[in-house]
Amino acid sequence: MKATQLLHNLGQSLWLDNITRDLLNSGTLKRYVTELSVTGLTSNPTIFDHAIEHSSAYDAAIREKLSRGKSGEALFFDLALEDITRAADLFRPVYDKTDGVDGWVSLEVSPLLAYDTASTLAAAEDLHARAGRPNLFIKIPGTKEGLPAIEEAIFAGIPINVTLLFSREHYVAAAEAFLRGIERRIDAGLNPNVGSVASLFISRWDAAVTGKVPDLLRNQLGIAIAMRTYKAYRALLASPRWQRVFNAGARPQRLLWASTGTKDLKASDVLYIKALAAPFTVNTMPEGTLKALADHGDLGTILPADGGDCEEVLAQFGKAGIDVDTLAAQLQDEGAKSFVKSWNELMEVITSKSAALKEVIAS
Repeated sequence: MKATQLLHNLGQSLWLDNITRDLLNSGTLKRYVTELSVTGLTSNPTIFDHAIEHSSAYDAAIREKLSRGKSGEALFFDLALEDITRAADLFRPVYDKTDGVDGWVSLEVSPLLAYDTASTLAAAEDLHARAGRPNLFIKIPGTKEGLPAIEEAIFAGIPINVTLLFSREHYVAAAEAFLRGIERRIDAGLNPNVGSVASLFISRWDAAVTGKVPDLLRNQLGIAIAMRTYKAYRALLASPRWQRVFNAGARPQRLLWASTGTKDLKASDVLYIKALAAPFTVNTMPEGTLKALADHGDLGTILPADGGDCEEVLAQFGKAGIDVDTLAAQLQDEGAKSFVKSWNELMEVITSKSAALKEVIAS
């Protein structure tokens, strides 16, 4: 049995951290669903940037939208929604079979809005309405400014993937925003079943401290942070406040492991996958990591609910001069800036492709 199936049987959802029109058109994504136990999908500006720049699969659609006067951001979201809704339809049987627990796809609001609460909420409402799919998460960064938008979006009934979380504290803040939105729905007599995941980024921790800590601590920080966060996740799910909303009909916000591709070429290509095997979580992984996992025959140990030895490991990083709270804030800020950079590059690709295709039309 493939390790992907073993992980699925354990109770962890495997999502692909990629989407391209070629993946959809070729049937490859459908094959990942049937053969590799993939039950969902995430996207981001970088993924779309690479997909559109390096493929001619979007050219006809871009030409058609140019003929209707579309350009820039508006043109991009038209393209993205076409891909995302096709993927949502592919995963709809999973969504229906699991009664909305699984089978989700994610589309991000413009990262230029990361520090603008009102505009983030308006964009989330617009994208979700345009997609018209129940199994679509709108991704909103869990920044200080993003948290109020997350609460309001949940209250409005919009499923949310909270992204750019880097620590236990980031996760707890996002979980609280979700819970406040659910409690407000209950108080208002609304259905409290609104889907959400909270995405904790893993590998960037280890990339950030490479060369700054002893070799014995190599590639251990991201996993320790994940274990600490998983302990908080399990504690929240078991708390009286959360169990009250579950009793009213709400669903838990699941913890999602993001950025799980191994950055260190000397480490295992499934380092973070095996280390973070845990029931009732999601692991969204790059295509290469998914394929590598399928080639492995075992998983190893399951993540302990009590956090295991994470505090001892984190204490060793503290002795090595790593302040995890400061680094978490830095990583979130850098992540937001990186998304903006990718977004700007994506807009440049849209502009340059549009210009080239206009020339072809004119000739």
